[in-house]
Amino acid sequence: MLNTTIKILVADDHKLFRRGIVRLLEDHSNLYVISEAENGQQLIEEYFNVCPDIILVDIAMPIMSGVVAVERIKEKDPNVRALFISMFDNDEYIYKVLKCGGKGLLNKNIMEGELIYAIEQVYKNQKYFRGKPTEQDLEKLVEEFESHHKEQSVQELDINFREEQILKFLNLGLSSKDMADKLNLSKKTIDFYRSTLMRKFDLKSTTDLIRFSIKYFEEKNKF
Repeated sequence: MLNTTIKILVADDHKLFRRGIVRLLEDHSNLYVISEAENGQQLIEEYFNVCPDIILVDIAMPIMSGVVAVERIKEKDPNVRALFISMFDNDEYIYKVLKCGGKGLLNKNIMEGELIYAIEQVYKNQKYFRGKPTEQDLEKLVEEFESHHKEQSVQELDINFREEQILKFLNLGLSSKDMADKLNLSKKTIDFYRSTLMRKFDLKSTTDLIRFSIKYFEEKNKF
């Protein structure tokens, strides 16, 4: 355990989960939760208000996702240290975290000991991802994802309003059921739109669709 106090900003839109994390961290004398946020916009505001050592942040949040919020923070503070926590920790999400400048990603089912260890590693400016991949592994993962992205400009893509909504929610990590609830549609309708997108852009799997959604919004934000 480090012999220094680590100031942490916890950002998660699920209040019950956020409070549980805060209580857990408060049991460790070297960890100090300096502030909380429940959406991406509030995260940005609180970051520059309290200047934490580390952000512990969910990926999918309202108003602005954790990924976009960290990107915005990094534009002003290149030294930001963000440790993401999500229900998803597969390669697609590792890629998203790395691209926005995050230092690590944990599953929300993480054990307390690993959470504390990951926080201390990120505080030391080290990366932490489940499975402990090397820097070379992480670079290879990014290269593989980017090599599979389509080169076509997003301005040239034939994507309608509803399809873009589906891609947006997919990019935030929402399931078909979650999308259906938010859009007041049936899960069957959401699955239809997903299948249409896959056929339209010759995508072979859900993984390909997630990669496509990441690339789509990365490029769109440039224009």
